[in-house]
Amino acid sequence: MLCPADGGAGSPSGARFPHESLSRRQTARESAARTYPRALPVVPVRARGLTIEGADGRRYLDCLSGGGTLVLGHNHPVVLEAIRKVLDSGAPLHAHDLATPAQEAFTAELFRTLPPELAGRARVQFCGPAETNAVEAAFELVRAATGRSGLLAFTGASHGAMAGAALGGARDAWSVPLPYPQDYRCPFGVGGTRGAELAARWTESALVDPESRTPLPAGMILEPVQDEGGVIAAPDEWMRRMRQITAARSVPLIADEIQTGVGRTGAFWAVEHSGVTPDVLVLAKAIGGSLPLAVVVYRDDLDVVEPGARTDTFRGNQLAMAAGTATLAYVREHRLAERAATLGSRMLAQLRELAREFAVIGEVRGRGLMIGVELVDAAGVVEQSDMDRVGAAGGGARLESVTDPARGPGSAAPALAGAVQRECLRRGLIVGLGGRHGNVVRLLPPLTISDEQATAVLDRLADAVEVVARGHAHGHKQRQG
Repeated sequence: MLCPADGGAGSPSGARFPHESLSRRQTARESAARTYPRALPVVPVRARGLTIEGADGRRYLDCLSGGGTLVLGHNHPVVLEAIRKVLDSGAPLHAHDLATPAQEAFTAELFRTLPPELAGRARVQFCGPAETNAVEAAFELVRAATGRSGLLAFTGASHGAMAGAALGGARDAWSVPLPYPQDYRCPFGVGGTRGAELAARWTESALVDPESRTPLPAGMILEPVQDEGGVIAAPDEWMRRMRQITAARSVPLIADEIQTGVGRTGAFWAVEHSGVTPDVLVLAKAIGGSLPLAVVVYRDDLDVVEPGARTDTFRGNQLAMAAGTATLAYVREHRLAERAATLGSRMLAQLRELAREFAVIGEVRGRGLMIGVELVDAAGVVEQSDMDRVGAAGGGARLESVTDPARGPGSAAPALAGAVQRECLRRGLIVGLGGRHGNVVRLLPPLTISDEQATAVLDRLADAVEVVARGHAHGHKQRQG
């Protein structure tokens, strides 16, 4: 099928190439740094809501959503209308950080959604279009406010593509990686409430133990849910402990809500689950309504940075502000955070049933419509006799989930996760991968997904897991034989 791009014949923009040709040209011309086309060889030409149409005529259900950027899905009418209004008004599309009606509307709507304790005394910095800009601006903010240089962060964190450079880029900067609590691969081997408590004690000891030789830091940054780290939700009580630990020592707490904000986790901001009010919020992705926008929101007493600090030329994107305002308002007015909580719980429950059926699923976890399915090497935790017995009963790959505490976590299987992603794509479902070992299938559907679409997503994912699980069991049996 020819790509339905418009344009005059003979011009690069108007040439009509088969989708295979477009992919080949991209491979020949673009950097090896590109990632998504390697695993998802789709040439999108149209999109609406959850659905993408490729140049080959196939339709896909998109549960990647631009890495969580598209909380309303592709080309939502309210977003398109907001963009058209700016275009038709003759307003400047780029205004640095000058006051504009679009900027004022965005700020007002953003403050309307913030936790009340923060909104009452907040400042907002338009720092640049990308999440990395916001992270770096937040780091510079707390360094300037405290006069200190160090930062506390957690293993498995993302914090933007340049997090490593931001953490250690300054000559006098340093960072301390701390244990992030989780159940399935608990760093202390216990999980649950006990594991979270040990993680909190470790963090506190890094600040108070003289033997740790850790000076008081400029701030602590954490994600309420580590999405790219494997969709690991921090326990609410641990979040409250981090707030207590930092507040007691006047260490600003930075909540990175780049992935979790705007209703994704079942609350408008993920910190609301625990009742924690951070000193700094780092926001990007969904707040631009599909267009590049990133901001830092913080307590007014931290507002001591010099003019021009960590600002970017494109911090005044008027189209992104308009699209972001429309998105924030729509999520708030239509209670999509509550919808994400309800539908997300239902999807998690169904996926946990799937985990009981297929041992290649180590754990299903998530919060709201941020869902992760961890793939493991089932052969490492399941006896061959179990496979033979179940296979003889007609179940094929029906096995007890390896989340059984007596068995412990299975070995990470990134190859199986990649295989599930490919099988999903064959069935018209786009999913992401993540996790510290690259073995977690990530679902980030738009908050506008319908019940029927959610059922289709789960059906296609279940089919893909079954194919991979059967192939894995068969391969293991052949190796044993």
